[in-house]
Amino acid sequence: MATEPVRKGRTLHRGTVLRTERLTPHMIRVVLGGDGLAGFGAGEFTDHYVKLLFPRPDVAYPEPFDMEKVRAELPREQWPSTRTYTVRAWDAEAGELTIDFVHHGDKGLAGPWAANARPGDEIFFNGPGGAYAPRADAGWHLLAGDESAIPAIATALERVPDGAPARVFIEVAGPEEEQSLAAPDGTEVVWLHRGAGQVGDLLVEAVQKLDFPDGEVHAFVHGEANFVKALRRHLRVDRGLPMAQLSISGYWRRGRDEDGWQSSKRDWNHQVEQEEAAALA
Repeated sequence: MATEPVRKGRTLHRGTVLRTERLTPHMIRVVLGGDGLAGFGAGEFTDHYVKLLFPRPDVAYPEPFDMEKVRAELPREQWPSTRTYTVRAWDAEAGELTIDFVHHGDKGLAGPWAANARPGDEIFFNGPGGAYAPRADAGWHLLAGDESAIPAIATALERVPDGAPARVFIEVAGPEEEQSLAAPDGTEVVWLHRGAGQVGDLLVEAVQKLDFPDGEVHAFVHGEANFVKALRRHLRVDRGLPMAQLSISGYWRRGRDEDGWQSSKRDWNHQVEQEEAAALA
């Protein structure tokens, strides 16, 4: 990524569900609040994220909940499962944290939790981390991602300076998954509908065909790891962009849950960097 991520993984917070909203057939918004958010802070970056903690079934955790005690006293396989989600909004005055979840029925862990969340439910999480915000001095901005990147893209668009051109490509299943996004003048948002196609194929094609505007671009490309890899190669090798102009990372990978992806991500990224270095040599 263009900057070193800010990691606050050991900062534990407790959020209480205030309300939920179905944004699209497969996107659910959950707003958290309560005294457990005292000390939480976000706003420097537009890709702030938190790591939600989901207890393992039939495991007794310390009361009050303490992740340091969990790590010290319980075997790793009994630690809560973590799922990483972007902060869609943080209202410090109201003490409200908004997180949007992609939901595909009973599949996964966080999506079903969001679908069943009710006011008063509680969830623990670590964070926030983050690294990216649209540069004010960039000539123009490129943002591309799938459903998982919509919260970060939407937040970024709220920070793109007026008059700075932005080219935005968002791939979703179909037109029913489009959302209304607040964007400054000069922004072009293109929604790509994959239907039965492979995640990311349309994004790769759209960016490859894009006639880049004049000026130095600041690019944000996040989502499924395979298309992110393809676009990173295109931007670095074909377009000749330095990493300083890119925020690019795989949020998830086809065929892997987050535990499997996170455990293999370092090796995946190393391989990507080696292939890229060979292509640039």
